[in-house]
Formats: sequence, structure tokens, C-alpha cells
Amino acid sequence: MTRKTIVIAVREYQAAIRTKTFIVSLILMPVFMGGSIGVQVLLRDKVDTADKRIALVDCTGRLAGAILADAERRNDIGIFQGEGAERKQTQPRFVFESVAPPAETSPDALKALTLELSDRVRKRELFAFAIIPADTISHAASSTAASSPAPPAAIAYHSNSPTYDDVRRWLTSVLTKHTHEARLSDANVDTKLVMNALSPLIVDNLGLVSREVTGEIKAAEKTSELATLFIAFGLLMLMFMVVMISAQPLLQSVLEEKMQRIAEVLIACASPFELMMGKLLGTAGVSLTIVCVYLLGGLFAMERLGVAGLFPKHLIGWFILYQCLAVLMFGSMFSAVGAAVNDLKEAQNLVTPLMLVVIVPLFIWVNVAKEPNVSFSVIASFFPFATPMLMIVRMAVPPGVPAWQPAVGALGVLATTVACVFAAGRVFRIGILMQGKAPKLRELIGWMLRG
Repeated sequence: MTRKTIVIAVREYQAAIRTKTFIVSLILMPVFMGGSIGVQVLLRDKVDTADKRIALVDCTGRLAGAILADAERRNDIGIFQGEGAERKQTQPRFVFESVAPPAETSPDALKALTLELSDRVRKRELFAFAIIPADTISHAASSTAASSPAPPAAIAYHSNSPTYDDVRRWLTSVLTKHTHEARLSDANVDTKLVMNALSPLIVDNLGLVSREVTGEIKAAEKTSELATLFIAFGLLMLMFMVVMISAQPLLQSVLEEKMQRIAEVLIACASPFELMMGKLLGTAGVSLTIVCVYLLGGLFAMERLGVAGLFPKHLIGWFILYQCLAVLMFGSMFSAVGAAVNDLKEAQNLVTPLMLVVIVPLFIWVNVAKEPNVSFSVIASFFPFATPMLMIVRMAVPPGVPAWQPAVGALGVLATTVACVFAAGRVFRIGILMQGKAPKLRELIGWMLRG
């Protein structure tokens, strides 16, 4: 590494971190990443608590009373949060109106009632209405003699707001409970006994038991799939965002220097390869600064929240290594594109394939995180352009990966980075002083191979 390369790298680093844009991006990136969560928290209490009026047509004549009683209990207790002066309504009241079924049992009479209730929903007199068929309770008894059980009776729920599903889900739960009780009662079976026998079991999600250095057996700790996936996703997104913030601006920087003929002056003082390497190292320094700020900030926040133990601290070194290699690898590509074209419009044609390579890990990270050691995950994490992000995801998910895989992956990325920097250096050397028509893909490949 020459002195000129170091001077250029230091200058690029200082020019980047001293700008207001850098400070703003440091602040805005976590704001955007966590913005959806923050907005949901802020708007948690900003919900519509207006009453939802629902008409209930109970053709069985046995379920409406129990449902209305459950709705009253919900409205008295279940829709409030807090105690005393801080007690606040956070959900709407479900106000049920019992509607008598048609006197005639003909389908036409039921259709007429359905149309009448639908018109009331359109006029906003009702929010929704539900019709419970007459055979809802008796259907189980009639199907016992059959060779195959009949499907459950369908309860019709009509609404003009298909995206609001709270009423339907609550009604499904309550109807299921009371229908089961009625069927058991008709069969002269002790309802409480059956309900206790069918009560769901709780299966704790635990890690493995281990032995301490002292020889004492350490009990397994509870694990959380959501927390594990959140950490893996957070590291993936941090690396992706830092690569985009650090590497992509190299294209615009090189292109501006080329268009404004600044590059001609710089080439008089340093070779094209020294200029490109200086820019890449300066960008790597900027990315390292961003990573340190966010990792330290994230660890501090987790420590304050008492969940620091969830973060695998052995990943920090690997993360920094892969981050620097990713920035150098993708940064060299963006620099080569900037040197090869003459304006941003031409650059877009070459940037699109590069962007697809960068975002591939975002498409498959969930599959990799759920089964980090299957063949697909292992092979995908050894694809050099995806290794930095996917290997970190695999390492963040217990039980981790064999010790040799991160090392081999890093060597593969290092070799690919060296090849990319070497090829980009050739493109940079030829393209930085070229003006006029942009080169075709065949010409770019020729520059990479022959120089």
C-alpha cells in the first residue's frame, strides 16, 4: 500500500464523516428501520373505539343468550387497559342485537332477512350480522352414524369491512365454546370434565442442558424463536444498509469526478489503481465507523433492557470482518461502473444487475435462519456475494455453524474481493479518462480480462 493510497483514503474518510449528511444518515437509518414499530407503539391508543353493532340471528334458539352475556362481560372488562385513573378503553364495544329468525323455514324467507340486514349494514345502522344455522348444534349427532364425519355447519358472517376481522374472530371463539357445551349437554356428558380433558398443553421451548467448568449441570434456558430471528434479521439489515450507504455512493463520487474532469487532475498525482484503492479504503473506514456506532448503541440498549444475553457477542469480530470485505467487494464494482459510464442514466443499466446480487440474501434469509445447517443454507452461504450476510445469519441462530465454515467463507469472500478489486482496477484505469459512448458489456469484460 503506497503513501498516496493512504492519503487518498484518509481524505475520503474525513470528507465523508465531517458532512452533515453523514450525521443525518446515522440518525435516520435506525429511525427508518424501527419506524414501523415506533409508529405502532405511538398509535396503539389511537384506535377507533366506536361501538360495533352486530345483529345475531340464532336459528338454533339456544346460543344467542350465552353470546350476548359473553359480549357484556367483554365490554365491561376486556376492552380496557390500566387501573384506576389510568384505565383507558383501547378496543370498541361489541353491541349485539338479537334478531328473530324468519317464521318460515324456506330459503326465500332467509334470503329476504339477509337482504334486509345487508341494507341496514349499508345504511350503517349495523356494522355486521351473523346467521347461525338451525343444525349448528345437532349436526354432530347426525353425523356420528355416517362413515365419514360431515363438515361443521357454516355460520354466515356478513360485513362491509372485510379487513376488520376482530368481530369475526371473537364470534368464532365464543360460538365454538358454547356449541361444544351444548353438544356435550345433549349427549349427557359432563361438560367441565371434557373441557378439562381437552385443555391445551403448554410446551416450553428450551435449549440444551450443559455442564459447567465446575462439573455442575446447568439447566436449559428458555429460548425464543422470535428473539433469535430478530437478532439475525437485525444483523442482516445492518450489514445491508451499511453496504448501501457506503458502497453505492462511490458510483456517484467517481462519476462526478469524471464528468467534471477532476479525475484528470487526480490521475496526474496518483495512478488510477491508487486512486480507486484510496476511495475503497476510505469507504471501508466509513462503514466501520457506522457499524461501531450501531453495534455499541445496540448493545447498550439491550443492556439497559436486560436482554444483552440474547446477543451472541462472539459474532462482533466476524461481523466487522465480513462487513469490511463486503464493502470492498461491492464498492469496487460500483467504482468500476462509475468509471465506465458518462452519466447516471447509463449507470442505471449496469447498476441493476449489481443491485440484484446485493439483495439476493434478503429473499432467502428466512429459510436460511429457520434451518441454518441444511444443504441449501450451507451452499447459499458459500456463494461469495451472499456469504457476508447469510453466514452472519447462520451464525446468529443456535446451534451456530462448524468453526471451519466462517473461516472458509471469509477466505472465499477475500479471494472474490481481490478478484473484483483487480478487475475493477483495470476498468477504472481505462474508463476514468474515457468520454463519449458508454462501453458495452462485451467491452467491459474485455477490459477486465486484458486490461
